[in-house]
Amino acid sequence: MKFLDHLEEWLVTFLMGAATLIIFVAVVHRYAAGIAIPGLQDWLLSINMTWAQELTIIMFVWMAKFGAAYGVRTGIHVGVDVLINRLSDAMRSKFIVLGLCAGALFTGIVATLGAGFVWENGAHHFFANLFGMAAEGAFEGPTTPDLEWPTWIVYSAIPLGTSLMCFRFLQVMVGFVKTGELPHHDHGHVEGLEEEVPAVDTNPYAMNDNLHPHDVQGKKGGPL
Repeated sequence: MKFLDHLEEWLVTFLMGAATLIIFVAVVHRYAAGIAIPGLQDWLLSINMTWAQELTIIMFVWMAKFGAAYGVRTGIHVGVDVLINRLSDAMRSKFIVLGLCAGALFTGIVATLGAGFVWENGAHHFFANLFGMAAEGAFEGPTTPDLEWPTWIVYSAIPLGTSLMCFRFLQVMVGFVKTGELPHHDHGHVEGLEEEVPAVDTNPYAMNDNLHPHDVQGKKGGPL
C-alpha cells in the first residue's frame, strides 16, 4: 500500500508541475514571438507550441481523476455532515458505512462503463494488433487534433482513476469498520514542518511581585 500511496502522490505532483511548466513556457513563447527582435523572432516563430494547450488539458484531466482518489484516502473531500454528527454513535457509524458503500458503488459503475467505452474506442484495436490477434471489426478510434494521440489513451484516465477511487472508498470503509476512525486532513498543517511546543508556557516579561500583573496564560506551577 505504501508503494501505491507514493505512486499516487508522485503522479499527481508530476502532472501538476509539468502542466504548470508547459503553460509557462507556452505563454512566454507566445509573447516573446511578438517582439520584433531580428533572428530571435524568426526562431521563436519556427517553434510549434500549438500542442501545449491540448497536452495541459489532458494532464489536468488525469491529475483530477487520480487527485480525487488521493482525496478519498486523505479525507480532503468536502462533505455535509451536520445531520450525521447529530445522530447516535451507532446510527452515525451505519450511515458512514452506507455513504462509503455508495461511493464505492458509484465509482465502480463509472469505472466499468469507462472501461467499456475505452475498449470500444480504440483500445480493442490497439491490443489486438499488439498481440497479433484478429482485429476485424474493431474500431481503430479517433486521434486528438494537435498531438494526434489515440483518444482511448486520454480517456483511460476515467477507468484507471475511478477504479483507484473505488478502491480507496473500500479501503477507508474497511479501516473505519476496524478502528472507527475516518481519515482527516489538517489544512493548516504543512508536510515536513513540525511545530515546536515549548516545555513551559511562560511570559519572560512578567515579574513575580505585587507591582506587575501576572501572566494569566502561564501554566500552574510554572514561573510567571
